[in-house]
Amino acid sequence: MSLTIDTVKQRLNKLSVASITSQAYREAALSIIREAVPYAGACCTSVDPMTLLSIGATTNESVEAIHHHLFEYEYLHEDYNSYEQLAQAEMAAASLSEATEGHLGRSGRYQEVLLPAGFGDELRAALLCEGSCWGYLTLFRKSGEPFFLESEILFIVAVAPILAKTLKKYALELPSTEGVAGLEEPGFLVLSEQLQLNSSNQVARRWLSALRGLEQIEDDTLPRPIRAICSRALAKPASSSGESKLAKVCIRMPSGHYLSLHASRLDGTNGLTQLAVFIEPAKPSDIVPLISEAYALSSREKEVIERIIKAFSTKEIAKSLHISAYTVQDHLKSIFTKTGVNSRRELLWELFSRHN
Repeated sequence: MSLTIDTVKQRLNKLSVASITSQAYREAALSIIREAVPYAGACCTSVDPMTLLSIGATTNESVEAIHHHLFEYEYLHEDYNSYEQLAQAEMAAASLSEATEGHLGRSGRYQEVLLPAGFGDELRAALLCEGSCWGYLTLFRKSGEPFFLESEILFIVAVAPILAKTLKKYALELPSTEGVAGLEEPGFLVLSEQLQLNSSNQVARRWLSALRGLEQIEDDTLPRPIRAICSRALAKPASSSGESKLAKVCIRMPSGHYLSLHASRLDGTNGLTQLAVFIEPAKPSDIVPLISEAYALSSREKEVIERIIKAFSTKEIAKSLHISAYTVQDHLKSIFTKTGVNSRRELLWELFSRHN
């Protein structure tokens, strides 16, 4: 490693306050990391902290070619070092060589995706900030190159919080009070089981263009957030109850407004499987968790806001939360202070009219 941890941290901290897009930030951060932890390929992904699904990613050309296969293995197969496992682990970074005790062939992902593409070892990290996951970092070595060292894994663990904090900032950045109004009509896509676009309405095509612009990808490439929710929708239920994980993400658009993407699996009577994807401005209930993070609201303040959205009175809020009306008023005062408003009406505008 040619750069020290302190040097990389300083450069990443300086980069975090630069006036650049999230895409440009991820590209620059990967370049800095490469000087300290050499790699042949890399991917830095921003995720929705509620569902842990991709809302945008930066890759180099060699990784881009296998990106869709990596999605498939992440959501449709069980393998070593899944991102969700890392997000819950005591140490949120690990190498494939470490997990397989040096026998990479034990991994289906290695056998089916990495090895055919000329890659060997893989280092993954979940990027956590204040207990929530805001992104993933993945580094690849070429086949035949040395495995990632424990010291390199610990290096990534040390700088990951800076990456996470910055990705969180981009995801929660507040729009100006003169934000551009978004499209209100829902977009609708139908895709094949192989994620080939079969049909769409005009609004969906405009949203697709906007999402591709965010990631700076070609017109024939499916945006990562759509690929992520579709892969999740195709996955078999993880629990014995048969309940599937939510195939949904919220994405902050350049205007500051939030876009909601939701995928649903369609099983035809002829055995044909398709996917329906809905794209529309996020509903208040979708963005409350994100807005709560943006204003640093407590869990109780978030519960109060959720009831204000439902037009609960102070008495009804108190009853539903089993607290006194005086305590509700105290929470409201704190919420008003944090969000810079003076009334419930102003609060609702601040939280939702400003964002959607």
